[in-house]
Amino acid sequence: MARARSQQEARGGPFDRELDHLPQQARWREWMGRVEAVLFASSQPVSRDVLAKVVGRSCSIDLIIDDIRSELRDRPYDIVPVAGGWQHRTRPAFGSAVREAVGARERTMDLSQFETLVLMTIAYFQPLTRTELSTFFGREISRDLIGTLRASGFIASGPRSPTAGAPYTYVTTQEFLNEYGFDTLRDMPDFERLEDAGLLSRDRMMAELDKAMALVSIDEADGED
Repeated sequence: MARARSQQEARGGPFDRELDHLPQQARWREWMGRVEAVLFASSQPVSRDVLAKVVGRSCSIDLIIDDIRSELRDRPYDIVPVAGGWQHRTRPAFGSAVREAVGARERTMDLSQFETLVLMTIAYFQPLTRTELSTFFGREISRDLIGTLRASGFIASGPRSPTAGAPYTYVTTQEFLNEYGFDTLRDMPDFERLEDAGLLSRDRMMAELDKAMALVSIDEADGED
């Protein structure tokens, strides 16, 4: 009967989310298969609301994901929470093999070291205005740089600042979470812990900035020659 129902849906019949005609165990297995198929077919994280379209009202998406992940425990890929949804991703241990076989994944835009520093500053201290960013780095953060980060899809305009002139602030986006593999901003390494451990600090960021600016100056000088 399950096969007959699937054939009916394949011919354009109504999609049966509930599967009430199936025994409970078979129904759960079918829901697992549907959820995994949707995740496998998508190149972007899939939200809870989207997954809920292919399972019954009584189905717990979280439990379905847990059961699928249990079955994938020994596989080279997993289902991971990313940007508020879930996505099929290769396990880090197999990353080098994938890169060797097919090369590194192309990004839509490569950011410079300085642009990355500004992006991470926004991520940790958002919402921030361009003036606040300039104050943080001790030099002007240009509109062109902000434009580059916006074009990358990693930042967007946030709420207006309550300061004079009510300038726009900037915040990170879902695309930022997706690119860096975070489910939410809470998954980012704790900034204070990184500072306490000596792994990240404003002074270090400024030192990296000076190096980046020196490289830019060298490139500009070479271009003039």
